[in-house]
Amino acid sequence: MMKVIRVLALASVLGVALVSSLAVAATGAGPGSVRKQIESSLLVEGEVYIETNGSVSRLDLKKEDQLPSGVVKMVRDNALQWKFEPIERNGRAVPAIAPMRLRVVAKKVGEDRYEIGLRGVSFERYNAKDPHSVAYEKLDPPSYPSDAFRSGAAGTVYLAVKVGRDGRVEDTVAEQVNLRVIASEGEMNRFRKLFADNAIAASRKWHFRVPTEGEAAAEPYWSVRIPVSYSLDRGPSESDYGKWVSYIPGPRQAVPWRDAANSANFAPDTLVEGGVYMADRHTPKLLTPLQGG
Repeated sequence: MMKVIRVLALASVLGVALVSSLAVAATGAGPGSVRKQIESSLLVEGEVYIETNGSVSRLDLKKEDQLPSGVVKMVRDNALQWKFEPIERNGRAVPAIAPMRLRVVAKKVGEDRYEIGLRGVSFERYNAKDPHSVAYEKLDPPSYPSDAFRSGAAGTVYLAVKVGRDGRVEDTVAEQVNLRVIASEGEMNRFRKLFADNAIAASRKWHFRVPTEGEAAAEPYWSVRIPVSYSLDRGPSESDYGKWVSYIPGPRQAVPWRDAANSANFAPDTLVEGGVYMADRHTPKLLTPLQGG
């Protein structure tokens, strides 16, 4: 069995308190090396206005009043310095509005000090009815692994899936597994493998509708990313937006059929549950660093 603890700390640079909760083994306090890996983060969503020269002229944030004021300032200050590869249509640069999901991460580096930064960004948009995109037809969720359930372990698996032209899954990799539990390093690795293997096994039965229009329709296969969450309580809801969530981030795994250079500035855990995101779809290309551009 597990018990829930709460950690309260002040991040003065944001002017807000970060409240985090993680399950900890009832046999004793979580190992120090694992505790030091705890991150608190929140996902910021919005729209970026990109001009013909690739500069950003405006950033609209979703439900800005629900976000900590320090986070709003930090995100906007950085986003307005971004430079994109100009977006062209019919050979001419055009202004564009792109969706944005950005993860802001706070990590403890001292007794009362937190390091705040931008972890990754996604400009993907999921539309299940778009004939230019991959969408799911059969996506039965996996069952909760019994060992993880008995131990009170929870987490999210970020899958990279290779979809063939017949809509069936040709290969799957757990690109990252974030855990909401503290245990020994060995147990943490076991939980990550347990969740990853469970999600990968479920993915083999999935079936997708493949693109029928546009450039993507001619591809020999498609790469998509799908977050799979294992939670012991209710799943995420709109009311959670703007709230800090704590977890132990897992290592990033390579996707063998993809070029790693294509994932610059991207983090799998910027993707919102419930979507099927095309990894190779053309999205605005950020040329400057995510933070400090």
